[in-house]
Amino acid sequence: MASTTHPVLDTRALNRATLARQLLLSRAEMSARDAVAHLLGLQAQNVKPPYFQLHARLAGFRPAELAGLMESREVVRMVTLRSTIHTHTAHDALTLRPLVQPARDREVNAFRKGLVGVDLERLAARARAFVEEEPRTMGEIREELLRTWPDADPQSLSVAARCRLPLVQVTPRGVWGRSGAVRLTTVERWLGESGGEAQRIDDVVLRYLGAFGPASVKDMQVWAGLTRLREVFQRLRPRLRVFRDENGVELFDLPDAPRPDADTPAPPRFLPEFDNLLLSHADRSRVVTPEAKGRTWTGNQSHPTLLVDGFLAGLWRMGAGEVLTVELFGTHSAAVREEIAAEGRALLAEMGDGPGDGPGDVRFGSIHR
Repeated sequence: MASTTHPVLDTRALNRATLARQLLLSRAEMSARDAVAHLLGLQAQNVKPPYFQLHARLAGFRPAELAGLMESREVVRMVTLRSTIHTHTAHDALTLRPLVQPARDREVNAFRKGLVGVDLERLAARARAFVEEEPRTMGEIREELLRTWPDADPQSLSVAARCRLPLVQVTPRGVWGRSGAVRLTTVERWLGESGGEAQRIDDVVLRYLGAFGPASVKDMQVWAGLTRLREVFQRLRPRLRVFRDENGVELFDLPDAPRPDADTPAPPRFLPEFDNLLLSHADRSRVVTPEAKGRTWTGNQSHPTLLVDGFLAGLWRMGAGEVLTVELFGTHSAAVREEIAAEGRALLAEMGDGPGDGPGDVRFGSIHR
């Protein structure tokens, strides 16, 4: 139980602290590579979201900067945290994946009924040789494995290969304006380096707090897809500041990390689907109000979201002809709507698919989902 002597951070204080770590209170003068490292990766189920994540966070960002990092192999796309695709720096790709490997192994165990008679070590070795010969699609990997284990469940074989091997999506997949089919090889082959040792979990906790804090043990576990981290936080406790939220939950933070005043202005920000900000805490009330809860998803598909005053306030869609449609959840003043429209016009000018020589058109209305 949290000590009553720990200072209390209310929802707005948590909101502003998290936005500051996420580079969303004001755009940072930071390179795309440094931002990807600071944020410990960018959620990247789809190709474009990492680009929009950086546009919302970095001053002067243009898609070509991240595209160049993809092509030079300074960043890569691969399955890591929460068994989802992330864009990571080369260093994090080599060292975060080993840290979460036990979770990927447990994921395979859930498919053991479809893998009866399959030697997983042999499967990993066969799949590695196949994809390191040349990048392959997942369908090609599955067909290759079915040659050896014809009675196995095809989907289970795919899961086993994806979980047992650190597979990266090779370019042009992930390159702005050039993307293609998903073809895979190992991170070691793609980067020309041997697999790194896993990052120390203590160091990753500190990095997580720097990008997402203040946070609870459960928050960190949700972000990483790992369990049993309480003893790590206890070990680090002498190096951390401890707070509690309004429900008494213990929150940890770096001593010198920014915790802006709760009244610090937070400008509108357009975030893509699956943005890290909305997926990296067990308790998301620091960004998602009770009124907005559940409104950003249809089935398992996340929608692009809008922050107003730091909190989830609507959805958006970029359409053809340089039109951005914004659906607001509540009522806002004319001045706030103009702030939103100005941010939207900048988004269209810098990230739209049109010629970019006009202001674009921001419309407020309903987004049909």
